[in-house]
Amino acid sequence: MSKTELLQMGGYPDWDQEALDRDFVVHRYFEAADPAAFLARVGPKVRAIATRGDLGASAAIIAALPALEVISVYGVGYDAVDLGAARARGIGVTNTPDVLTGDVADLALAMWLMARRRLAEAEVWARSGQWAKAGFPLTRRAFGGRAGILGLGRIGRAIGERLAGFGMAVSYSSRTEKATPGWTYLPDPVALAAGSDVLFVATAATPQTRHVVNAAVLAALGPQGVLVNISRAANVDEAALMAALKAGTLGGAALDVFEAEPSYDPGFRDLPGLVMLPHIGSATVETRRAMGQLMRDNLAAHFSGQPLLTPVL
Repeated sequence: MSKTELLQMGGYPDWDQEALDRDFVVHRYFEAADPAAFLARVGPKVRAIATRGDLGASAAIIAALPALEVISVYGVGYDAVDLGAARARGIGVTNTPDVLTGDVADLALAMWLMARRRLAEAEVWARSGQWAKAGFPLTRRAFGGRAGILGLGRIGRAIGERLAGFGMAVSYSSRTEKATPGWTYLPDPVALAAGSDVLFVATAATPQTRHVVNAAVLAALGPQGVLVNISRAANVDEAALMAALKAGTLGGAALDVFEAEPSYDPGFRDLPGLVMLPHIGSATVETRRAMGQLMRDNLAAHFSGQPLLTPVL
């Protein structure tokens, strides 16, 4: 039996690459010197796309693949996939939810603690020898405060559950009120920020949520508040965030995502009170193995005539 032909949009760990190369005829789009010519040559034969959340699949890519049947995303985010183009052709789209929830929620709390207690600065203080000259400046308490969660999907809920151990009062915003263990529903993001010492951004990225964290939300969070974004960069107005940190009208921020990543506005480097991480929310061996397995299991299900395991379309 001949192998199914697959378009691979970006690189994967060796364990996933080896499995894809074993089970499919893999065409590596990300290695093509001339992408247009590459698609013109292999496109008519391709029945599947394996992609990542940050790469997705554009309408132009989908249009170049007339035999395409399924797009399998390695990641929970699928906003970079043109769902309209896929839907119009009846193409299935899957992602890898659940398997990364715990690691992303863990990192969100670590980022909050880093920003609140200025841990990265304190480590530099100790290593540089400044400790011998003076004690590190006092920071702000983390436990026992008020936490807001913008977006109460799987990850947002996992963040809230972890916050229970810190004695936090939890409020949240989402499209609809959810059954929660005593948490407060505040549908307005500004009201959510105003009642929070830390605001976790965990909402999906859609056209409606673009820059949902804007200047008004940051002003409501205030000069003692901390913003943590472990969702998508587009959910936060980066210009407004930079302005708030420069002016001291926001107490601190921790970002695992940037709009132009892996590049970013160099102005971020010198901002006071900012923790910067290189998009590592799901970056553990265990989770990445599980993500790759689920991505491949969705492909296997489709081509064996079974229902997709985690469809988004």
